[in-house]
Amino acid sequence: MYLEPIQYLLGSLSGVLVGFTLGLFGGGGSILAVPLMVYVVGVPSAHMAIGTSALAVAANAAANLVTHARKGNVRWRCALIYSAAGVVGAFLGSTLGKALDGQKLLFLFSLLMLFVAGMMLRHRNAAPRAGHDCTLANAPKTLGFGAATGAFSGFFGIGGGFLIVPGLIAATGMPILSAIGSSLVAVTAFGVTTALNYAGSGLVDWPLAAVFIGGGVAGGIGGAFVAGQMAPRRGLLNSAFAAMILVVALYMAWKSAAAFLS
Repeated sequence: MYLEPIQYLLGSLSGVLVGFTLGLFGGGGSILAVPLMVYVVGVPSAHMAIGTSALAVAANAAANLVTHARKGNVRWRCALIYSAAGVVGAFLGSTLGKALDGQKLLFLFSLLMLFVAGMMLRHRNAAPRAGHDCTLANAPKTLGFGAATGAFSGFFGIGGGFLIVPGLIAATGMPILSAIGSSLVAVTAFGVTTALNYAGSGLVDWPLAAVFIGGGVAGGIGGAFVAGQMAPRRGLLNSAFAAMILVVALYMAWKSAAAFLS
């Protein structure tokens, strides 16, 4: 696929925006990657946008994982069990996603975004939880949640942190900070699996992914700084971000439905 130089510039700026939202809001920020690639960068293929964004999201998650690991926020046993099941789900989900018509996939993506917006509004003021870790008793539940969220992640080419974090908490009862850190192992694994599956079909634009990742790293630093400064207004920020996701989702639904019906 050939893109104009201006499109790579827009890809870098889109990466800055996604990285900023990830640093500011945490899980859910990467869901903007696909619509930005389709409607701002102008990637002509929905499948190419999904494959490329999956690679970019995986790289950004891996960078954030290093920070959380150093702080001791990663429960490695849980993360690896969850990710192992999720990789299988991500492969199956991404294979199904490639087989689906691009406009139908974007329409379903818009419905997912509406769900995410509702989740963010519902939990905008959620308090941290204390809890447990992985045990033999909850291992089946951990594997089940991992496979399910991996399938969603692979199908839509998203990080899925907004699903993985509550999935880890529901399966193990671990504290939310540990769930956030551990989720990055899964996000990285799911993204790499999805990207490799799409790359095998020639559906990853490597230069675009590179500039998107570079922008995401810069944006993430800025987002994390602003998050620290505006922590008391966290609920308001999450509400504003959820509203933005809602607007983007409605626009995607309208555009994809119009293209499919035309």
